Amino acid sequence: MLAVCAALTLAGCSSAPKDPTAGWSVSKIEAEAKAERDAGNFEKAVTLLEKLEGRAAGTPVAQQAQLDKAYAHYKAGEVAQAEATLDRFMKNHPASPAIDYALYLKGLASFNDNLGMFGFLSRQNLSERDQQAAKTSFESFRDLVNRFPDSRYAPDSRLRMTYIINSLAEHEVHVARYYLDRNAYLAAANRAQTAVADYSGAPALEEALFVLVKAYDALGMTNLRDDAKRVLTTNFPQSAYLTNGFKPKSDPWWKLW
Repeated sequence: MLAVCAALTLAGCSSAPKDPTAGWSVSKIEAEAKAERDAGNFEKAVTLLEKLEGRAAGTPVAQQAQLDKAYAHYKAGEVAQAEATLDRFMKNHPASPAIDYALYLKGLASFNDNLGMFGFLSRQNLSERDQQAAKTSFESFRDLVNRFPDSRYAPDSRLRMTYIINSLAEHEVHVARYYLDRNAYLAAANRAQTAVADYSGAPALEEALFVLVKAYDALGMTNLRDDAKRVLTTNFPQSAYLTNGFKPKSDPWWKLW
């Protein structure tokens, strides 16, 4: 019986999974990881890149593997893993010439304007969703632009910052309209005022000012209403809101109720 048990134990040990990369060189692991990434097999790429980090520890190859792993996480939609990998890279290698790329990639990972396969059905845009990711993305892009204004990634980062600012302003107006439609006039005024105060120059400010006009009028705050209207006419003299009011909102085609 003891002999049988020993044999079974040995058999179990011998069937343990083997590392297929055990005899591979660093360059071979690097090449295979790149091939898996290019083929869209991001999970396999991450596994290989983790092997590469360990084998080439303390070298520029390991640093690049860490960045490549963050990129693979990003492409796989694993935002938290991508951000954690990039934060660790920037903490461990603050003098790396790739810090600007790390900041750019972190901004991209958080930016993520893809709504998924059903996003086109809901017609939902960035301004209608939770804004924390947009703010995190903005901070990464702003850090990049401030620290590395001549970086090759700076021009695109500036464009994305403008988009995010406009979306954040539109988000505040979206919420303000929600409150206004439900006769919560003070809440509507507060959200519209936030858009006016925090996002100067954003296109959504025209509508924000009109929300203020309507909310203050409903609250009987005539002085504040007149002030908001004066600012609206001064900054947007041809505003259609003053003559036509709000544009009607169209429901998605699938909304039957």
